[in-house]
Amino acid sequence: MVYKLPSLSYNYSALEPFFDKETMEIHHTKHHQSYINNTNLVLNEIKLKDISINELLSMIDIIPLSTLQRNFLRNNVGGHANHSFFWKILKKNTQPNDIIKNAIIKSFGSFKKFQKNFENIAINFFGSGWIWLIKKNNILSIVTTKNQYHPLMGKKINGFFGYPIIALDLWEHAYYLKYQNQRSLYIKAFWNILNWDEVQNLFLKNEI
Repeated sequence: MVYKLPSLSYNYSALEPFFDKETMEIHHTKHHQSYINNTNLVLNEIKLKDISINELLSMIDIIPLSTLQRNFLRNNVGGHANHSFFWKILKKNTQPNDIIKNAIIKSFGSFKKFQKNFENIAINFFGSGWIWLIKKNNILSIVTTKNQYHPLMGKKINGFFGYPIIALDLWEHAYYLKYQNQRSLYIKAFWNILNWDEVQNLFLKNEI
């Protein structure tokens, strides 16, 4: 299988003014494409074919690779998987309905407390990585991964395992053109373009 850059269901300016057109275009066509190119390069070298992205995420540690190759593949396949997920949960003018709201309240006490916790963890995250809302055993948790690691890579890599429901890219390339060093503004803007319809679909789909 050769991975390809997924098409977006919206144009690059669709998330303005919260996510700017220039950043979206560079982020999608340059950064994401680079992760795909690098992943395909490694898979071609080791002659690994016909494997889904989720299977590859979960088995990176058992594929016969050198340490250098493994780290390179982990970050690049993670970059492809993370961004593919991220694009799907972006859309303006959606609202959480009672199903996802009640699930969040059950796990965090209130919807506002969830948002505040998410923002504080994201703002204080040091370096480059991602913040996630994950689901496991019907419980929602806020977690972070460094670099381009993904929750499905499991406990050995991240210290946890779970199915992603929400993700936000905390790498500077995701926000620097518009927000520069003001990561907090980028994080708060995220709530305006989070596709709650897709979040609910992911919550209902991943029952484990």
